[in-house]
Amino acid sequence: MSLKEGSCFQRGMSLKRGCWVDHHSVVIDMNDTKLVTLEQLRGFLAGAADLGLTAVADPAARYGLIKGVLKRFKYPLLGKADRGVVRRYLLRVTGYSRPQLTRLTAQYLRSGRLVRRYRANPSSYTRKYTPQDVLLLAELDSLHASLSGPATRVLLERAYHLFGQPAYTRLATISVSHLYNLRAQPLYQQQRVHYSKTQTRPSTLGVRRAPAPEGRPGFIRIDTVHQGDHDGRKGLYHINAVDIITQWELVATCERISEAYLLPVIGELLAGFPFEVLGFHSDGGSEYVNHDVAKLLEKLRVEFTRSRPRHTNDNALAESKNASVIRKQFGYAHIPQHHAADMNTFCREFLNPYINYHRPCYFAVDDIDAKGKVRKRYPRELIMTPFDKLRTMPSQNVNLKPGITLDTLAQEAHQMTDNQAAKALTDARSKLFRSIHRRSRTAA
Repeated sequence: MSLKEGSCFQRGMSLKRGCWVDHHSVVIDMNDTKLVTLEQLRGFLAGAADLGLTAVADPAARYGLIKGVLKRFKYPLLGKADRGVVRRYLLRVTGYSRPQLTRLTAQYLRSGRLVRRYRANPSSYTRKYTPQDVLLLAELDSLHASLSGPATRVLLERAYHLFGQPAYTRLATISVSHLYNLRAQPLYQQQRVHYSKTQTRPSTLGVRRAPAPEGRPGFIRIDTVHQGDHDGRKGLYHINAVDIITQWELVATCERISEAYLLPVIGELLAGFPFEVLGFHSDGGSEYVNHDVAKLLEKLRVEFTRSRPRHTNDNALAESKNASVIRKQFGYAHIPQHHAADMNTFCREFLNPYINYHRPCYFAVDDIDAKGKVRKRYPRELIMTPFDKLRTMPSQNVNLKPGITLDTLAQEAHQMTDNQAAKALTDARSKLFRSIHRRSRTAA
């Protein structure tokens, strides 16, 4: 050993990068090449036994020191006692534990080399989904009003595969369970805070029978949504019509539900479906169960059915769409009746194209067990938009109206991406409600 600045053996010294370093800036080079005999090793161990040395060195220096000592003393040819001397020396100067040193010497005996077989930081893992992905998911949920996990997964896949948006490369492959993990992250919560109240489902009234579409589109279910009261004044009414098979949905608005206001809206809805309307199903509400509506349907040769008592599923599709579409878009607050024309324009130009071309829906598959019980499944491949469902149906079941083809509908569907349609809908809704609020305050 060659000495630099002081004594070779002072208490508190440590080995760092091949040097003995104490806590008083004393540096000693570890030049152990002069230790060439086992007697010299025994003398070193005896002389350094009470110095309290602690080895702190990087792995590369330790591996080089161990390999040099084992090679210099021809460790494979030594006896058991002499090997013990070499091992005690290495334990002292490297600071390794006995099991670790045993593994290293065994590796040297097998291959004549010492190679590190572990990572510097084994607990460090690369994240697949970045903070930018979390922000992108929060933006998409904000645009589409926080759909369910499977439906959101479909939107992510459509954004990447159908519309070619590279920002969704990683999110397009996310699982539904991990999607909820991203929604639970603090970064997502800072960007997107969503509150939803549990809504009760009203009971249906009336005595008739359920519609029987037999796989054919054109059998619609219809219901009315009232937009609140204020100081004894009624708000406007939304008319929600949904096709049973394809879930093609049209929403219109009228000031009142009397015949003078409601019949033109019903006629507009029936004319707005791309296929021929064959059936018309409602609950027991008097706005539909009256002679005027029945006469209109008879003139159009449309079958008229009503919901049965204690059969809540007869009109459940329209009721569920009331909550998931209309209430999400317009809320529960009072909207004065004189805004019905502006609201109807918004539904026709923005809401109806969005929900039919860009909003995925669940479609059920009925499984019948051995006891005859029917269970509904909602497989991943059947989560699609109403237009996509219409395209997958056999051509003999789709009775499109004259002048309408699947190609013309596809051109309209692909004019905008899902996100662009949702943003246009959100911007138009914000503009509409600002106008309603401004005009209401002026009238007050």
